[in-house]
Amino acid sequence: MARDSQGEFYPAPVVDQNSRPGTITRLIIFIVILVAAAFVFALMRDSLGDPFLLGMLGILAMIGVGYLFASAIGLVQVAPRSSGDELAKACVDTMDQGLVLADMKGQVLYANRAYAELTGATSAADVRTPDVLLSDNAEAAPTVDGLADGLRDGRPGDGEFRVSQAIRPGSEGGSRWYRIRARSFSVPGRRQPLAAWYLEDISKERAEQERFFLDLQQAIDHLDHAPAGFFSADPSGRVTYINATLAEWLGIDLASFTPGDITLSEIVAGDGMALIRSVKADPGSTRNAVVDLDLSTVAGEVLPVRFMHRATATREGTQGPTRTIVLNRAKGEDASADLRASEVRFTRFFNSTPMAIAGIDGRGQILRTNAPFLSLFSTVVDRDAVDRHVLLDTVIHPRDRAAFASALERAKLHQADILPIDTVLPDDEERHMRFYVNAVADAKEGDATEEAAIVYAVETTEQKALEAQMAQGQKMQAVGQLAGGIAHDFNNVLTAIIMASDLLLTNHRPSDPSFPDIMNIKQNANRAASLVRQLLAFSRRQTLRPEVLNLTDVLADLRMLLTRLAGNEIKLKIDHGRDLWPVKADLGQFEQVIVNLTVNARDAMPKGGDLTVRTKNVAAADSDGYHYRELAPADYVLVEVEDSGTGIAPDVLKKIFEPFFTTKEVGKGTGLGLSMVYGIIKQTGGFIFCESQVGSGTTFRIFLPRHIVEEKPVVEGEEKAAAAVPRAPEVQKDLSGSATVLLVEDEDAVRMGGVRALKSRGYTVHEATSGVEALEIYDELEGKIDIVVSDVVMPEMDGPTLLGELRKRRPDIKFVFVSGYAEDAFARNLPADAKFGFLPKPFSLKQLATIVKEMLEGEE
Repeated sequence: MARDSQGEFYPAPVVDQNSRPGTITRLIIFIVILVAAAFVFALMRDSLGDPFLLGMLGILAMIGVGYLFASAIGLVQVAPRSSGDELAKACVDTMDQGLVLADMKGQVLYANRAYAELTGATSAADVRTPDVLLSDNAEAAPTVDGLADGLRDGRPGDGEFRVSQAIRPGSEGGSRWYRIRARSFSVPGRRQPLAAWYLEDISKERAEQERFFLDLQQAIDHLDHAPAGFFSADPSGRVTYINATLAEWLGIDLASFTPGDITLSEIVAGDGMALIRSVKADPGSTRNAVVDLDLSTVAGEVLPVRFMHRATATREGTQGPTRTIVLNRAKGEDASADLRASEVRFTRFFNSTPMAIAGIDGRGQILRTNAPFLSLFSTVVDRDAVDRHVLLDTVIHPRDRAAFASALERAKLHQADILPIDTVLPDDEERHMRFYVNAVADAKEGDATEEAAIVYAVETTEQKALEAQMAQGQKMQAVGQLAGGIAHDFNNVLTAIIMASDLLLTNHRPSDPSFPDIMNIKQNANRAASLVRQLLAFSRRQTLRPEVLNLTDVLADLRMLLTRLAGNEIKLKIDHGRDLWPVKADLGQFEQVIVNLTVNARDAMPKGGDLTVRTKNVAAADSDGYHYRELAPADYVLVEVEDSGTGIAPDVLKKIFEPFFTTKEVGKGTGLGLSMVYGIIKQTGGFIFCESQVGSGTTFRIFLPRHIVEEKPVVEGEEKAAAAVPRAPEVQKDLSGSATVLLVEDEDAVRMGGVRALKSRGYTVHEATSGVEALEIYDELEGKIDIVVSDVVMPEMDGPTLLGELRKRRPDIKFVFVSGYAEDAFARNLPADAKFGFLPKPFSLKQLATIVKEMLEGEE
């Protein structure tokens, strides 16, 4: 390229370097002239004279100065000057890709020969930029115009377009493909950037691509309709390609198939994945294996197949993608061969059994395994186990290997009765296994390489967990029955003590010296009664008054109390769940549960910490996510009490709900707090679980069943009337009466106290020690009994049976049950229409007189 006087580029002609004289030729001519001049000067010096010589020297000096000046300004060159512009032009002119340079107004500054040939330009005046040249071509204009718009914004771009005829006029050959690229660049001395357009004919490249694509399409078509199935999968087991044959066998719609949507585990039935995973290639190599297994179709049917499986691995050992040919055993070329068919059926049976099976030799080395065995012991055993001479006892805990060796010796002696071996995995003692060793009858004695025994393995982890759970449940039930029995007897004793104290207090005024002692007896009896109630709570025999609760409101009311209980060093946070479902529980007992858990959390954080109480709904579909075996799928409201305390050791965690078990110092805990919590939640119909880690804190999770509120229609008039009637203020009731009472109680002290209490109120009292005696007295009095007060648990005839017999004589008999157990413990055995009162033990004289008075007056 060259510049004109204004600094603009113009198309320069190709310079022929060979048309100029060379540097050596010019130097020789210059030396010859100098030698000739010196020779002439020496011959003619005397004849010409000094003036002439001085004139000639002046002329030569002027010529020399003129030559130097001409050389300096470039008019005369001793040797041709090499220009960077000429080198660049020579390089660009030899490019196969057409190039044209222009300013942003579209004025062409330079075009190489390839561009001129592509566009058919014969002179500089014929050269036009692509946006001008192709502006009228409907096929190329969208691409070219887009590039031109990008150049104006300084953005480079490229594209391809197809035209029906070549751009060069008069060209033959039909449609052509072109690749075009445009970019802008800055030139020193110019304020506006220049545009560079590159144009290339890629018709041959496109033709080659289309030919390759057609060949690929034909190869895919052949692969799709091959008589065998084929698929490829990535290292994670996602199917990236599946041919039409295999898709048809499995019932997969290829039109909706997306690579990676289907995994091998979805189409391989049973434990076949264990066989596939066991095929692993060595680093930097491939491995081929033949695997007989079953596939699962979309319809759920079993398809017996044979895998020609190929696995690859990188040099680092990472397993790569797999390629697999699938032969349909139902349509295979040898499916009709009886022997081969029998072998296939046995292979399917061998690999489909849910029991892990392995054949071992006399040394205990594994000779063959089925798929479940590979799946169960995948960390130790794979398809190379036979080649590596892996011993089967590597999957048995070291403490039980001696028992296995003894069983193997018995098998080599062809003994039939070999006891099973219960063990755990060496690397996971939480997983329990049971091994059965059976002798091979036709094994050759003394040949250690032959199959000597068949070993069957079954995982018993779930069974062991259920056994432990059942044992724990039976223990808790037995302890609960014991606690309930003790509580019942204690209630009788405490009732007698409290009633005797009340009788003494009626005869002693506060000024009497013995009055404080009597009050001390009563207060301690009440303290003992609270301990008995805790025992009853654990045994689930306490009296509950369930009501529909909104736990958000309950916890909001408890916040101040819990804050005081936690103390200043513990940060309490209550996280309320949104739109909590209602639950049905005893408000007081539930509050006691939260208080007990808060106190335990406080004691576990002596230096302070965080205590969080949170609630949320747990739908039936989400309940399985907690992985608690006892938790039946249902809708629950979850209450979590989480602390950041010292945590609970695993051996202690198993006993925390047992009564009288405590880790606190003597005098700082009875061991009944958590047992009471356990009993209250169980009696409410819920579940409680504890998770803890030493040093990280403890979390109690309480699952309460969701209560479905039954909407009852309300009559508008009744609702208004009920709202209009004000609730009468409570007044001191007159507890005296003149009715006839039949008191039935087998405990003498309780019965005597009740008789004295009721007689002191004006009642006529008849007493009986059992239900049979009560019936006799009732008959003797010819039914002239106004009310019966009876214990529930009695010899010969219990209270519910007595009520049933009395209802036969008098259906409207008024009856009050007295019991240390919960009302629900016996009420379920009574008729649905039975009406009765209930007085829980221990009780005071006032409580006894109140319940009798209310029943006689017909109050609920």
